[in-house]
Amino acid sequence: MNRAAFYAALRRSTSGVFGKSLSSAQVEGVEAIFDEAQRRRTSLLHLAAIFAEAYHETGGAMQPVTENLSYSAKRLTEVWPGRFPTLASAQPFANNPRKLANKVYGGRLGNTGADDGWSFRGRGLAQITGKANYTKFGIAGAPDEASKMPVAVRILFDGMERGLFTGKKLADYGYLVTTKPEVPGYRYYASRAIINGDVQANGPKIDAYGKAFEAALRAAG
Repeated sequence: MNRAAFYAALRRSTSGVFGKSLSSAQVEGVEAIFDEAQRRRTSLLHLAAIFAEAYHETGGAMQPVTENLSYSAKRLTEVWPGRFPTLASAQPFANNPRKLANKVYGGRLGNTGADDGWSFRGRGLAQITGKANYTKFGIAGAPDEASKMPVAVRILFDGMERGLFTGKKLADYGYLVTTKPEVPGYRYYASRAIINGDVQANGPKIDAYGKAFEAALRAAG
């Protein structure tokens, strides 16, 4: 595969993916995914779907991210209205990431310790949250590993290939001819379910990203 042609195709793309240039950090992330795909002999369509999710989950940074848990009291009532029905109930947790993590994640997702919500907050190229998920990927004893590129890439591929995130996997989504928003081709829209159940909200974005990456991969041979 001609990787230079891949980057050139992305820069020419009208999809908006990466704009007209990529930073060194973005290239580093893309290359790490390329190398893992080559090692695993990942198919072109599956690689396009993986790129699409990594792009979406990291906001285009293509670097492992750690969940931002610094919210104003007002924003907390919007994100977790069931837990924070009033500004007064949210105020003690406003701009206090550790306290908030232990409040919203404590006692669930496999978290049992007093500080587990914070220790096992979201990290990665596709974020994993909760001790149960960190255990699934073999890093419960060292959760910060999820923020390191080699581990984050492994988690991204294992999660999407084996269905370890939601039970859905790459092989569940092949070619399908149907009505909008899906069109003939890989079902990128529906494949959002591999990572998260927010298909209606974010499926259209994943569909656009997936098609852009697929076109660039094809241009690269």
